[in-house]
Parts: sequence; C-alpha cells; structure tokens
Amino acid sequence: MVGAWVAEAAARRFEITRVMDYGILLSLLTGLALAAPWPAGIELNYPKIGIKLVILVALGAVLGIGRARQRRTGQPVMPLFVAAGVLPLLAAGIAVLW
Repeated sequence: MVGAWVAEAAARRFEITRVMDYGILLSLLTGLALAAPWPAGIELNYPKIGIKLVILVALGAVLGIGRARQRRTGQPVMPLFVAAGVLPLLAAGIAVLW
C-alpha cells in the first residue's frame, strides 16, 4: 500500500490506483495471519489488533471514496490521497511503537 502511494506521489499523479486496493487486501490477509494465536498460551494484544482493524476499514473507505470520485470527476482528490498515505503509516507506527 505504501509503496504504491509513494510511487504515485513521486510521479506527481496523486491518483488512487488498483495496486493500492491490492495492498489493502494484502494488509488484511497478513494482519489476520499474524493475529491468529498459532502457539497455545500466547496472549494477544486485542486493543492493538482492534485499532489496526479500524484503521484498515477507514483506509478501505478512503480508497473506495477516492476511486469513485476520481472516476466521476476525472481528477485526483488530494485530501483523500494524503489520507491514503497517512493511514498505513499510522498503522505501521502503532505496530512498531505499541
């Protein structure tokens, strides 16, 4: 997700792309795999998992709304593009610092 966002920002296109949608799907799948209690006896940090899931849902909403507005107007929507870059960085920051 972040890689596709950086590529669009570096190219100065500022568009929400299909690759970003694939990135959010991959984030969901890897998050579910990492949150699964594989070895018995491990206690998971459920508040952290919940907050990251809320961020992922918000990111999905931002991407969906942004792509719909892009299709309708033909122009990139800068506030949604910025939000699509900030939310994954926020999730990564929570993962590292919490």
